[in-house]
Amino acid sequence: MSQPILVEKQGHVALLTLNNPPAHTWTPESLHFLVDIVEELNADKDNYALVITGSGEKFFSAGADLNRFNHDDKGQVFDFSAAFGKSFETLTNYNGVSIAAINGYAMGGGLEVALACDIRIADAHAQMALPECAVGLLPCGLGSQHLSWLVGEQWAKRMILLGERLKTDKALEIGLISEIVESGTVAEKAIELARKVEGQSPTSVRVCKELIMAARSQPLNANFVTEREQFVKLWDSQDQKEGVSAFVEKRKAEWKNA
Repeated sequence: MSQPILVEKQGHVALLTLNNPPAHTWTPESLHFLVDIVEELNADKDNYALVITGSGEKFFSAGADLNRFNHDDKGQVFDFSAAFGKSFETLTNYNGVSIAAINGYAMGGGLEVALACDIRIADAHAQMALPECAVGLLPCGLGSQHLSWLVGEQWAKRMILLGERLKTDKALEIGLISEIVESGTVAEKAIELARKVEGQSPTSVRVCKELIMAARSQPLNANFVTEREQFVKLWDSQDQKEGVSAFVEKRKAEWKNA
């Protein structure tokens, strides 16, 4: 059987392509596989960013395979929901910059994996929804939490409680995505964005991401001191010394990710 997620490393960027046709639905196995991929990338000093997209043009991902929910075994349900949570939490906490290249329908768990990324861009024909309530379920891949934070309570309620499906123009308007690109070009554009990370210190990016994400769960002033402390701690990194030296010497920095 083919891998449910294909991984292609392009320099410092890893391209992850969902590969469970026709709709790239999630299974517990593919969710665990995503955890393994992200953990491997976290351990790779040469990896600075990842892009996740779906193969083909119609589907980014249609979410969970509902055939796996058509039973009364709550033990299986627990394992599946736990796999969703662990997988997308692992992606949320990825050390580098993650970009979702939404190339088509992103439904349910398909949208949730994009919500777990740092940046989302979409092909012009893409559509997004969290339709779980329509089948007596709810988003269990962090969707109710991530969506509320990103677009606010009103639009989160419209999408989750009313089941509204968004086209790209509305998704851009409410901040669910940051850019709409010509259909068929989203993966290429996402890789182009990801390569911008190569000009940034990987150690600085990692700490900055942690500080930005901390604002989700803590009061605004909770990390004022932490920000300054982390600034000073960067002086222990090789990248800080290299970055300043390269700027002064008017040359390109050679990052060590350390």
